[in-house]
Amino acid sequence: MITFHVDRSDSVPAYAQLIRQVREALRMGLLQPGDQLPPVRSVVAACAVNPNTVLKAYRELELGGLVEARQGAGTFVTGRLGDADPHVMARLRNGLNRWLGQARDAGLEDEDVQALFASVVAEDCLRRAQADQGRPPAEPGTRAAFGSKGRVA
Repeated sequence: MITFHVDRSDSVPAYAQLIRQVREALRMGLLQPGDQLPPVRSVVAACAVNPNTVLKAYRELELGGLVEARQGAGTFVTGRLGDADPHVMARLRNGLNRWLGQARDAGLEDEDVQALFASVVAEDCLRRAQADQGRPPAEPGTRAAFGSKGRVA
């Protein structure tokens, strides 16, 4: 079963954090169809949130076809996200953990790590889009990869 947490310092609303955690657990293979999500009361107690926050998250997950609420029984996972091999995901996760250790040793803080990762993902998306349009891709880390105002294009 998934254990939720809510970061009060995050600008993302609590219900969206809960949704993100379920989606991430589905992608990582930590949740499978048939698994039960924690009861609303448990999430409320663990995360110190309003019951309506949890209900909203569960409702949005249900509307997205990922879970199903069963009267008197709870909320169960019904959908899947991604189809990556769980062993490959575990290997990549271990690699990211090693990389994060290197980033911490280099003095990077959470926001630095997130900005670095987001910029690499954005550059990859740009390169893929340029390749799809038949244009030569921008070199990673160059101004061309970041657009005209220094932001990732």
